[in-house]
Amino acid sequence: MPWNEFNYPISMKNLPFEVRNKAIEIANALFEEGKMDEGLIIAIAIKKAKDWARKRGIDTDERY
Repeated sequence: MPWNEFNYPISMKNLPFEVRNKAIEIANALFEEGKMDEGLIIAIAIKKAKDWARKRGIDTDERY
């Protein structure tokens, strides 16, 4: 299932906008490979998006 900025996993809802969009991009790429289950894809995408953001000095604190 491809995700977008309006339809994304609930676990991404509190990520800052830019980080969430990167996580969606990563999750979609992993999903296309078709080698992992959805839960693992989401967890990896969030981790990689946060790593990506930190390297660029982007705030990764989740919003509540």
